[in-house]
Amino acid sequence: MLRVALREVRSHLVRFLLSVLAVTLGIAFVTGTFSLRAMLADTFGSIIASTTQGDLYLRGAAATGGPQESDGGEPSGAGAAPGGTLTEPRDPIPATLASEVAGLDGVAQAVPDLLGTVVLIGADGQAVVNGQAPSLGSVLRENDPSGTLLAGRAPRDAGEIALESTTLQASGLRLGDTTRVVVGNGRLTDVTVVGEVTYGNPMVGTTLVLVDPATGEAAFAPQGLVPQVAIFADAGADLPALEERVAAAVPDDVEVVTGAQLRDEATAAINQLLGFLGTFLLVFALISLFVGAFIIANTFAMAVRQRQREFALLRAVGASPGQVLTTVLGQAAVVGAVGSAAGIAAGVGLVALLRVWLATMGMELAGDVAVTPAQAGAIVALGTGMAMVAALLPARRAAGTPPVEAMRDDVVVVERSLRLRAAVGAVLLAGGVAATAVSVQPDTTRAGTWLGVGAGAVLLGALAVSPAIARAVLAVLAAPFVALARPMGRLARGNVTRNPRRTASTAGALMIGMALVGACAVLAESAQASTSAIVATESRADFWVQSATRAVPPQVATDIAALDVVARADTVTVGQATVTEPDGTQEGFRAAGLPAGALGQTIEVAVDSGSLAGLADGEIAVSRTTAIEHGWSVGDVFALPTADGPREARVGAVIESQLLAAPLIMDSALFTAVVPDIETVVLAVLVDGADGASQDELRTALDGVVEPYVVLTVQDSAELTSSLAEQVDQAMVILYALLGLSVVIAVLGIVNTLALAVIERTREIGLMRAVGLGRAQLGSTIVIESVLTAVFGTLLGVAIGVGLASALPSVFAEQGLTELAVPWDLLGVMVLVSGVVGVVAAVLPAWRATSLPVLQAVADE
Repeated sequence: MLRVALREVRSHLVRFLLSVLAVTLGIAFVTGTFSLRAMLADTFGSIIASTTQGDLYLRGAAATGGPQESDGGEPSGAGAAPGGTLTEPRDPIPATLASEVAGLDGVAQAVPDLLGTVVLIGADGQAVVNGQAPSLGSVLRENDPSGTLLAGRAPRDAGEIALESTTLQASGLRLGDTTRVVVGNGRLTDVTVVGEVTYGNPMVGTTLVLVDPATGEAAFAPQGLVPQVAIFADAGADLPALEERVAAAVPDDVEVVTGAQLRDEATAAINQLLGFLGTFLLVFALISLFVGAFIIANTFAMAVRQRQREFALLRAVGASPGQVLTTVLGQAAVVGAVGSAAGIAAGVGLVALLRVWLATMGMELAGDVAVTPAQAGAIVALGTGMAMVAALLPARRAAGTPPVEAMRDDVVVVERSLRLRAAVGAVLLAGGVAATAVSVQPDTTRAGTWLGVGAGAVLLGALAVSPAIARAVLAVLAAPFVALARPMGRLARGNVTRNPRRTASTAGALMIGMALVGACAVLAESAQASTSAIVATESRADFWVQSATRAVPPQVATDIAALDVVARADTVTVGQATVTEPDGTQEGFRAAGLPAGALGQTIEVAVDSGSLAGLADGEIAVSRTTAIEHGWSVGDVFALPTADGPREARVGAVIESQLLAAPLIMDSALFTAVVPDIETVVLAVLVDGADGASQDELRTALDGVVEPYVVLTVQDSAELTSSLAEQVDQAMVILYALLGLSVVIAVLGIVNTLALAVIERTREIGLMRAVGLGRAQLGSTIVIESVLTAVFGTLLGVAIGVGLASALPSVFAEQGLTELAVPWDLLGVMVLVSGVVGVVAAVLPAWRATSLPVLQAVADE
């Protein structure tokens, strides 16, 4: 039976290759996900290893609350530069500890970790910014143990800098060139590039500027506090004994850890983040495989129909139902195994190309583009198993072929009733709609889970019901073709409605892809509408001043406030604050600080309960989402750490604000006392013009202040809305690209089905040609069939996607998705494009049909 299976593969090579291609594309995505994750892990692992080379480290006590993500512009979340780690938030420690332990026996060098934001002006006069990668500054010392000086020397004063190799290349600068930088919270300064340094690893797009120790201490540790101190031991020193001596020499609230422990913690945090990324990508890979399964199931279903007599003959000469079943499943296994092997190669190649493309953008990745043997085995098993499961129902049908069918001149295929399938589908649809309805209720817990369950049930129900509604829907869709393209329209309508199961299965693959694309289109439009509503509701400032690096130099706010045309210049500063709750629990939270007078003047927030009147007197406001999650309410008293000891702060209000997206909101004075400078960043300056100053005058004055900093922008409310909407678009482009793979696979399904239909109807095509149907008419008939199938799948998918996406604003209102907007124009374009897709998909099958010799086709059995 194995020989029979392999012979069938050889005799229908085109059908086999199309099925293999469906598996290949999905498996390529899975392989690429594993390979990309491994390469990113290697990259960040090499960064961690090369930038945390100390034998021991001193660090502050940890706040309970787990690892925190960086805000992008905050110096405490680097992880891609010297000394930066992605671990839980910790209290800073005095930089003077470095000098205190430097004299201990066995210590070769003790170096405080100095790291902060920087703005570098490149040779073209523009700021060096690489997408969302951070722009950071650190310190380069003479005989630095972590960095290697490739050329020049280390900077010696505030007028000199050194650049990391990829930063030097990206900036277009050379040693000896003069440029300008903003280091930390300072002003724009003229500097000379005096050195090139490397840390032995790719920096993944990070812009890294090195300054002298004095400048670094003044800019990155103005209060004398640093996140950690690296200790390098003498060669041959007893590390455990040295650890004990260091621990005895530092205060009790300072923790001593080995470099290996610190590297392990940072690696674990990176792997956790990469695990989330891998899961995100695998979801789309599995969607692609699910769509590919439709193609395989449809292919084998049609193949079984065409080979009904062959299976009957096998049964007649003694083959058992199990052997026939094994024959079909064996072919599916070959499809899955070959497609998986090709998919592994394609996935590795895809990631290799991605690596080259990222390198051209200055984001080099380390590690090899490879898949481990265990991963390869799992991937092949996944692809083969998916193909066999998809072919199981057609294989059972083949196994059930009675031997008597071999005696018939014409094999009659009896189609089962669609009533049971339609009933099951209707139940799933009803259940999915009910679950979706539950998700939009105001007091529903785990609304997202309810929506996910509802969406899955609706999709499965639609797939089950689609054959039952195919004839009616396709009759309506075909009406224009029947009226305008005779006789091709009537022939095409008959062909697509004759076997509704096959048509619905072919359209089902496209339906899934288009449902997801349609839902994403509604999500994007709703997110933009919500953004506009948020800015219109919350922004009261005439202009917002923000930075491409997400860090505005505080001096800019001072300069803006000094302008005659400015009435208010309110800074929004963020950082990490450690909170001791009433029950004694300590946890780190993102906090936002701004002048209490800004609320109601330059920014408006919705007060859910309490009052903002006490904010200027030391009260704090908490976001509604955080309050619900932690059980906080107005009147709760927290303890906040300050330099003078813990300070009590009462919760004065529970608020809702999307522009101030932080769990804690406090007045600038309290924020400055609670959050160390090394953990803060100014996100924006909110500016109101003075009485009598026109908008043009105010903008001109602001442009004059920000112009030297290059990375700063001045935006009114409309421009702010457009900027935020652009960020939404960038995120959605990634989703569209990922979902596009499922649509490509669905198009392959249409090509495959039409090609098999041409084979199945060879004699019918010959007879139609013999009675006068021209080549062009035959080709047009097949094209119309393809268009009807594609439009049918697209309409169903768009309807489902829009219906499910309509629940998103109710479910995710707390996350800022407050408005529902349906992009009818884009959805209409999607339907029109599906018609074009149908035409493209029909080209090869139509050409094959019109190339059949008439007499040979008539004689075909």
